[in-house]
Amino acid sequence: MRNVKFALRTLFKTPFVTTVAILSLALGIGANAAIFSLFNEMLLQPMPVSHPEQLVDLGAPGPMPGSNSCNQAGSCEEIFSYPMFRDLEAAKTAFSSIAAHRAFSVNLAMTGQTPINGRGMLVSGSYFPTLGVRPALGRLFTRDDDRTIGGHYIVVLSYAYWENQLGANPNVVGQKMTINGQQMTIIGVGPRGFDGTTLGERPYIFVPITMRAVMSPGSGGSFKNRQSYWAYLFARLKPGATIEQGRAAINAVYKPIINDVEAPLQKGMSQQTMTKFRAKVVTVADGRRGQSSMHKEAKTPLLLLFAITGIVLLIACANIANLLLARAANRSMEMAVRLSLGATRRQLVTQLLTESVLLALLGGMVSLVVAYWTLNGIVQMLPPEAATTMNFTLSRMAVLFTAGLSLFTGIVFGLIPAIQSTRPDLVTDLRNNSGKLAGGRGAARFRSSLVTVQIALSMALLISAGLFIKSLRNVSRVDLGIKIDNMVTFNISPSLSGYDTTRAKALYARFENELSSVPGVTGVTSSMVPILSGDNWGNDVSVEGFRKEPDTDAESRFNAVGPGYFKTFGVPLLAGRDFTVSDASIAPKVAIVNEAFAKKFNLGRQVVGKHMSIGNDSLNIEIVGFAKNSKYAAVKDSIPPVFVLPYRQTERVGSLVYYVRSALPTDQLVRSIRDVSRRIDPNLPLEDLKTMPQQVRENVFLDRMISTMSASFAALATLLAAIGLYGVLAYSVAQRTREIGVRMALGADSGRVQRMVLRQVGLMTLVGGVIGIAGAVGLGRGAQSLLYQLQGYDPIVFATAAGLLVLVALGAGYLPALRASRIDPMTALRYE
Repeated sequence: MRNVKFALRTLFKTPFVTTVAILSLALGIGANAAIFSLFNEMLLQPMPVSHPEQLVDLGAPGPMPGSNSCNQAGSCEEIFSYPMFRDLEAAKTAFSSIAAHRAFSVNLAMTGQTPINGRGMLVSGSYFPTLGVRPALGRLFTRDDDRTIGGHYIVVLSYAYWENQLGANPNVVGQKMTINGQQMTIIGVGPRGFDGTTLGERPYIFVPITMRAVMSPGSGGSFKNRQSYWAYLFARLKPGATIEQGRAAINAVYKPIINDVEAPLQKGMSQQTMTKFRAKVVTVADGRRGQSSMHKEAKTPLLLLFAITGIVLLIACANIANLLLARAANRSMEMAVRLSLGATRRQLVTQLLTESVLLALLGGMVSLVVAYWTLNGIVQMLPPEAATTMNFTLSRMAVLFTAGLSLFTGIVFGLIPAIQSTRPDLVTDLRNNSGKLAGGRGAARFRSSLVTVQIALSMALLISAGLFIKSLRNVSRVDLGIKIDNMVTFNISPSLSGYDTTRAKALYARFENELSSVPGVTGVTSSMVPILSGDNWGNDVSVEGFRKEPDTDAESRFNAVGPGYFKTFGVPLLAGRDFTVSDASIAPKVAIVNEAFAKKFNLGRQVVGKHMSIGNDSLNIEIVGFAKNSKYAAVKDSIPPVFVLPYRQTERVGSLVYYVRSALPTDQLVRSIRDVSRRIDPNLPLEDLKTMPQQVRENVFLDRMISTMSASFAALATLLAAIGLYGVLAYSVAQRTREIGVRMALGADSGRVQRMVLRQVGLMTLVGGVIGIAGAVGLGRGAQSLLYQLQGYDPIVFATAAGLLVLVALGAGYLPALRASRIDPMTALRYE
């Protein structure tokens, strides 16, 4: 305690220097704590379930002929058919249980409440028992709750929904709620903190998986069809079993089913593909973190941001080390006196380390505020759905990480100054060098080396930031092929509110008419697949004149749209016509295709009048329009082949996305859309109401986030490096005061003295810059997958970053050089 009191008194003898040091550390540690919090949430943290280390995720890569549907829970190589799930669940393996799940959209409300839109989770009866979780209220599903297809009208609420939407009502069990137009009975509430097994999905409710056809009409046949893949599976290993044992046991069951049951069902498959199909195996992977595509998607960006914030922290720590070295040199007489009075070196090192650790811990405390601000800044750059489904708070693990990092930096970067200032021959050195202010050439070289490292790291960060900024500029200049200005979009899902097909289509037509009548509206259209939202719907097609062989790639992206779609979006038709209201279900079937479609299926330029079909049906759809290419799912993706149908000719349209263009200000248009919706059906939720420019920004949010954060961290790192450079040069000038006085007394003018100091700046900048460029090349290669239409070694970015760093370095060195040139020779010769 005495050491701590003395350390506090010593630190605050120089409050300005101590404050700068604390803020430098707070910025470095806070940035790391924020990114670590995300890193831990997405890549490290296990689910809050019983013994998560026993959970494994199952996958089935390989040919999947038929239909497949994947979502946030993982890629399409990780899904199973429902019959296969039941086969594996019933088998005796190294797993104590196997569970299935599938996310879906819901409109839900308690009796008398306005429905809200959200997400739900279809789960097997084994879902909760496999996870080993207990209810907060009532009971959870058991294996008896999913045996009858379409026969279990029961629901479990998530704890968050129960608490936030229902006020934690303890009498909720047994009550009815409406889910997608169906009356369901609440049987329980899930445990606190449990949000399902898919990172990025925060379901309001859990429904038996056998209710899929009831919750999502149109998918009823998928329970018997072995060529319909849509369920995600995970399992729990038996106590003592290993992943290898589980893999061997389940494939012993899976292989006979594939070869004896499913292989004979495949039609039109080539021998090569059949060989691959028969060779399919179940993959078994660590499942403690749940199943989510976000694990893979977030890994590279988070590792990159972690590396960037780590570099910022190193630069901040180098500043602290330089500060402590300078302070140690100024306290050399104090250390000598204390040694001469009998203090041991261990006592002095302990005291100095106490000071540095205390400085770091104070920085760590302030860094929690910086981390909080950083996380809030990240949330502002994320799409709303991502911001609401992730936990962007400082977890206990993040706080512990901050404390550990603070302690580590305090010890590591305080050790060398402590050893330097308490060396055994300190008294002799002081007697021999009584006119010096520093601890010798060795300490001076070490401080210069630290600044050189800072410059190198700053160069690497500046180049990385430049690459991401240029990449974002490339993204912003992409020709979308559509006009998005003055356009608002929203989604309605009448099928989730109990509408049948006939009523839904009448509703869609009414929305079109009423929106078109809003003053100032110049265009209204719609689509089943939302544009630039990341959704990809596709089908195999047959096209007139295009010969399909086994294994021929005949897949095309698909959309079903409203009248005037291409006109409203400003997409030119190269031939043919747009859709009209008369393209209804009783009219001949028609389609419009894009240039990529015509190229893939060898249609040439004479596209209009050709015929096509979905799958291997007769060619019953006439192509009546040929459209110019435009973006489909993502800004950065290449434009795929797309065929577009009128939604009125589509058998079932459960939801529709509307696009409204207007001369009105967008905020006024949004109010008008809400008024129209309330007038038509006040119980139908409007989903994802936003402007199209906002939709585009959300589509490239990762590029904006990385560019913004890397630029911010690079600027911070450069500022810290400039402070370090200024400190070293200022101290060096003070150390060389007598030498500079002698030079000036012998005839050196102020310009020569300035050049002498700036030469030191140039040398450190040159060495650090070269090292930084080499490091930046490595960072660029690691981040290549995140750069758009740009290599990781762009010469313009490298030159710009180098020029900026030189300017900053010269700016940091100018004041010490100017001060050195104004030293009075007579005063300097008497300087001690």
